[in-house]
Amino acid sequence: MTHRRIRPFLDSLRTEIAGGLRFAAVFMAVFLLFTTFVFALFYIPSGSMRPALEVGDRFAVSKWAYGYSRFSLPWGLPRLLPHAKGRIFGRLPRRGDVVVFVSPKDNLVMVKRVIGLPGDVIETRGGRLYINGRRVARTFLRLSRYRDHHGQIRTAQVYAERFAGARRAHRIYEMSNHMVLDGWSPDDSGPFTVRPGHVFVMGDNRDNSNDSRSPHGPGQIPLENLVGKAETVLFTLARCRHEPGLDCPPPRLWRLM
Repeated sequence: MTHRRIRPFLDSLRTEIAGGLRFAAVFMAVFLLFTTFVFALFYIPSGSMRPALEVGDRFAVSKWAYGYSRFSLPWGLPRLLPHAKGRIFGRLPRRGDVVVFVSPKDNLVMVKRVIGLPGDVIETRGGRLYINGRRVARTFLRLSRYRDHHGQIRTAQVYAERFAGARRAHRIYEMSNHMVLDGWSPDDSGPFTVRPGHVFVMGDNRDNSNDSRSPHGPGQIPLENLVGKAETVLFTLARCRHEPGLDCPPPRLWRLM
């Protein structure tokens, strides 16, 4: 290839590379803005939120629901801003919201349901949930036998639980009304008074959830640690075997929470 032919080729190559780099920069900027301020995708690795969220579910979280803090940043960037406190455009979750948050104890990203708001008194007695001294209404639906993600067969009582003033009920699992786990009981715990600027969270799989009740759990969650509100199960990659006498969740695609 002669010099006359090489030069136009190199100029064309430089133009294409520069165009590709500009496109990549714009794409990354838009993606960063989207995942910081609009939506983020998360994955369920455990069964603590059954039956609302199954192992393997991919779900979308709205980051604008409660305002923004350093924990709204993606890719572990919050660790670069350890002293940035508070939220902007902050809003309090509603009792019953399913939220994603960063544990204040170990920085793990977790998902649970908001049970208590600042000033509430939360307690469990004999497997029943009490909020401010009032027992939360629940209705027995059926028994469910299923194989968990560790391969163990479990039997759970399925209840529809409804908070006072809530628009609709949500379903919970109870294995027993007097469960004891590693020296503490999820069914007989508290009372806990929710501190200002915090929320109290629990898993829907009430006897299989490391949550605000547990001495080993994340404790009460500071509002600034909220990442967002779980809105929609987009799809799941998990599959279960259909076995006689065992429940197998159906495929989930674009299901609202």
